[in-house]
Amino acid sequence: MQVRGLLLLLALILVAATAEAGKNKKEKAKKDGSKCEDWRWGPCVPNSKDCGLGYREGTCKDESKKLKCKIPCNWKKKFGADCKYKFESWGGCSAQTGLKTRSGILKKALYNAQCEEIVYVTKPCSSKIKSKSKGQFLSPEG
Repeated sequence: MQVRGLLLLLALILVAATAEAGKNKKEKAKKDGSKCEDWRWGPCVPNSKDCGLGYREGTCKDESKKLKCKIPCNWKKKFGADCKYKFESWGGCSAQTGLKTRSGILKKALYNAQCEEIVYVTKPCSSKIKSKSKGQFLSPEG
């Protein structure tokens, strides 16, 4: 009988401790949160070099925050990592410049980034001639 009472008391203490831990997490989130809704965010600034992990600073009235962010190392630095574009297919190769071009239309600007509506990118034309007849089967008769 005493063992049963001890187990019941232990279960009640465990439930109470779990509920208190959940309350503390909610209170901590409220302290960290802000009622300000008009945040202005700066660009992502890498911790070292020009890509990788970094942070962005935000301000709202007299408050300021820093958020972790990441700039992919293969990203087109010309546009910034906060401007997302939908790109067309690559155009034909220009014999004069040796480049091919495509355009991208702004799809999304993250963190109030100032983005161009349309961007153009170029890349060198491929020097390899791609064969369209890959995997042809040659019959033994000829």
